[in-house]
Amino acid sequence: MSHPQNRRRFLTQVAQTGTFVGSLSLPALSALGPLQAADTAIAPDVVQFHPEIEALVRLIEETPRQELLEQMGRRVKSGLSYREVLAALFLAGIRNVQPRPSVGFKFHAVLVVNSAHIASQSGPDSDRWLPIFWALDEFKSSQARDVREGNWTMPALKDSAVPDAEHVRPAFQTAMDTWDEEKADGAAAGLARYVGATEVLEWFARYAARDFRSIGHKAIYVANAWRTLQTIGWHHAEPVLRSLAYALLNHNGEPNPAKNQLSPDEPWRQNQAQAAAIRPNWLSGKLDAKATTELLQVLRTESAEQSAAAVVGMVNAGVSPGSIFDALHVGAGELLMRQPGIVALHAVTSTNAIRFLFDATGDDQTRRLLMLQNASFLPLFREAMKGRGAVKDTTVETLTASAANESAADSLHGVFDAIRPNPDEAANRILSYLESGYSPQDLLTGARRLIFLKGTNAHDYKFSSAVLEDFYNVSPAWRNRFLATAAFNLRGSNDSDNGLVNRIQSAVG
Repeated sequence: MSHPQNRRRFLTQVAQTGTFVGSLSLPALSALGPLQAADTAIAPDVVQFHPEIEALVRLIEETPRQELLEQMGRRVKSGLSYREVLAALFLAGIRNVQPRPSVGFKFHAVLVVNSAHIASQSGPDSDRWLPIFWALDEFKSSQARDVREGNWTMPALKDSAVPDAEHVRPAFQTAMDTWDEEKADGAAAGLARYVGATEVLEWFARYAARDFRSIGHKAIYVANAWRTLQTIGWHHAEPVLRSLAYALLNHNGEPNPAKNQLSPDEPWRQNQAQAAAIRPNWLSGKLDAKATTELLQVLRTESAEQSAAAVVGMVNAGVSPGSIFDALHVGAGELLMRQPGIVALHAVTSTNAIRFLFDATGDDQTRRLLMLQNASFLPLFREAMKGRGAVKDTTVETLTASAANESAADSLHGVFDAIRPNPDEAANRILSYLESGYSPQDLLTGARRLIFLKGTNAHDYKFSSAVLEDFYNVSPAWRNRFLATAAFNLRGSNDSDNGLVNRIQSAVG
């Protein structure tokens, strides 16, 4: 934006909420011709997409960054749908951005797509295109970085590398267990060809949190890729699943983890035995806020192994997995209170991804391991924070709600005015706002809108979409305090505008 949001304008825009309809209906521009068939011609050794989307992907790939938003805006005005833009953006990232040397960094252009989509679904009607067009611009930045780092492009796959339907499942499992990238590539393609979407999730969910490399991005990618495919269509699944398998097998140039006992894999080895010790009817436990408090204390002080063991003890004593995840969500948010920054942020976003996979998968063993791995990961995040500056000695219980002495609108503005100069105050204000019975939805909408206006990187979208979604995943006893921890990484009214809003609105308006 060329001017900062004043309080009245911001509140008015927050109130303009609506229902996502999948695309915007805007007048066509007859002067804009269709993409030509020649636009789809690419080298035979490069993966190709379905003909109906290939030309649009090529347009995104080949248009200079400074022209892309305007080019896409013209096509939106000519009838291009939201779903087509989302699909082409995601696939452009899949083909052009390598999830190496880590499933992060430049690969955030892919990881952020579902987060931008969630933001678009949930934001005000007037802002539907802002997150997706922001992500288009982010892709061009990542594409340029990938070129500088070697210009990787996903190769085409020979049909001879794909197992047949009878053997594809054991082939995929063996390749993943042995960390065999070449065989996993063909087997992943086979899953896309022969196995339904629900079973695909089961296969990838079991490896999503297998190791702590890339600080949770592997689980984030599995969850976000599956969710994006649910929106853009499973006929696009094959290259996406190949990219996923490649990302999950990233082990930072270390020796083959299947043949070596490496530290990022230690929780997985330990939790195989821990999972076997969980009682058969463990999902039938009761919510217990006291157990959540006890587990939070374990997460603050104990090791990865001890934290997982505490979870086993609690669920065997009849505690609901819901109370366990309350502690995991709140504990991740508390890490952000103690040290705002990239490590704690990923504790929050990886917990969001693991919780999604836990809720979405139906395999009992996978669910046990996801829960235990999440419990093990939080102490690892806690330890990783120690080398990145001061870590405050504070807990989520120290947040204080004051009595309501101002209107909902003034209270809401007080939250966003305080975030940047004083996140501690903003956290207390969020708690006060929610405890006063004011609308959580207005708070969530306002937070999203500030990301649209002032967000500058993929983590703004990844974090905000995760934490605002998880507000409703956390039980009522804890959700207000959980959301209050978001003040340490949300955008506030005093942040600078990101400079893209006017350009995007001009392109699609």
